Amino acid sequence: MVTLIHTLADHGDDVNYCAFSSSLLATCSLDKTIRLYSLNDFNELPYSPLKCHTYAVHCCCFSPSGHILASCSTDGTTVLWNTQTGHILAVLNQPNDSPVRVCRFSPDSMYLVSGAADGTVVSWNMQTYKLFRCGSVKDGSLVACAFCPNGSHFVTGSSCGDLTVWDDKMRCLHSEKAHDLGITCCDFSSQPISADKPEHEPKQFIETWSEEEVSSWLCAQGLEDLVNIFKMNNIDGKELLNLTKESLTDDLKIESLGLRNKVLRKIEELKVKVKSLSSGIPDEFLCPITRELMKEPVIASDGYSYEKEAIENWITKKKRTSPMTNLVLPSLVLTPNRTLKMAINRWLETHQK
Repeated sequence: MVTLIHTLADHGDDVNYCAFSSSLLATCSLDKTIRLYSLNDFNELPYSPLKCHTYAVHCCCFSPSGHILASCSTDGTTVLWNTQTGHILAVLNQPNDSPVRVCRFSPDSMYLVSGAADGTVVSWNMQTYKLFRCGSVKDGSLVACAFCPNGSHFVTGSSCGDLTVWDDKMRCLHSEKAHDLGITCCDFSSQPISADKPEHEPKQFIETWSEEEVSSWLCAQGLEDLVNIFKMNNIDGKELLNLTKESLTDDLKIESLGLRNKVLRKIEELKVKVKSLSSGIPDEFLCPITRELMKEPVIASDGYSYEKEAIENWITKKKRTSPMTNLVLPSLVLTPNRTLKMAINRWLETHQK
């Protein structure tokens, strides 16, 4: 049975959007403000409302850690807020100052995507707060956006009913008329493969790729220059999985050693991904940095668990930043996550043959 918990009536105009973190609720409104509430008692935070936008605020979203809140407005800006203090971290100006309708963080917090009324979509680097890549759709305002769980793709929806799929380098992979009227929301399933599918299906799925699907995969991996070569040699999904160093050299006549190695590396990554999907490894058992099953999980001061060697290497190269939030780590102490390690070991005992 559903019961009313609490009613909030602080905005002076229509509420356009609301978003949850693990501890906060954010709402944004035509009244140009964003309000933050504690989920413990629904009291408004002392530094709320957040004021910066000069026109209506259309959308707001939390970073995966909940430490950053993004809000976007008719004024052509996307503003990043520190949710612990309410301070502004950055103001991101959309190209041509077009009204921004939607914004979304990537699952790893590395990027923020903003979509605007003129059809432009921008990917912002969350380490530098600078524009990373920019694209656009042919018709309509961009009013919806969602990332797939691993962050490799995202989709945008327009006021004309078009859905467009992009890769993480802002390359348009697919676009189609999905609805007769405008798209107001879209999202991805958290599970790429349903539990009732046979375990061998992911591999079979790739083996049934057409030559065109292999070409799309090459483009997504930054290997566009090889598309014609693969097409000339009729490389489909089954042939792709069977490529070797010798066949790349002798059959496909790829002279560059570096290019051959890159192709083989990408194929191996694809096979690893297939194996991961087939085995159904719970996402919380995978290190956020390496995306591999953790052997020695440790908890960092950002609250996330990582493979010990991976986070140590990260700290050495990236100094004190969190891989998940990009914020400075309060401490470099790494605490063994024995509970998670026990859970992983139990899962391995029941799934390893």
